[in-house]
Amino acid sequence: MQLQKTDKARAELQGGSRSLGQRERALLILADGKTTVRAVDHLFNGQAQILAHQLIEAGYLVGINLERPPSLRAEVKPAPQLRAPEPAPAPANAADSFEGKRSLATTRMFLFDICERMFVRRAPEQAEAFREALRNAKDRESMLTAAREMIAAVETLAGHERADSISERIAMLLPPEA
Repeated sequence: MQLQKTDKARAELQGGSRSLGQRERALLILADGKTTVRAVDHLFNGQAQILAHQLIEAGYLVGINLERPPSLRAEVKPAPQLRAPEPAPAPANAADSFEGKRSLATTRMFLFDICERMFVRRAPEQAEAFREALRNAKDRESMLTAAREMIAAVETLAGHERADSISERIAMLLPPEA
């Protein structure tokens, strides 16, 4: 199932209003109409599909190619099926393409780079805290925890579009969960 933000979700992600928790907001950030729930499920400890359906029912998301989890089939009405918008073709020499090997080391280096670019001058104490968290991240879960915290801070500093793009890149860099 692919997720698309609604106007209600965009309003939630704008500064000033926060009626959802961090997990719900994180899923809203990741919802770009292309990324599937299955691709981000590991970021939510296997609960992304249930969380997505709750946000769909609340009007924050629209599901494309919906498949309801067994735990929600009896309690929730099915959302309308929508066609995914045709994706724009990528330029032949897109600067943001990635064809390297997925690994925690690559993800860690990317997060260190984001830390240096986004926080060193604006929030040096926060940058040091992120550096320390990344140095101590020895496994996938601790790496994802540090990444979630950093994405939330990026959203505060630079807006949801920048946080969305960083989340997409992290999803491209992380190795598939075993």
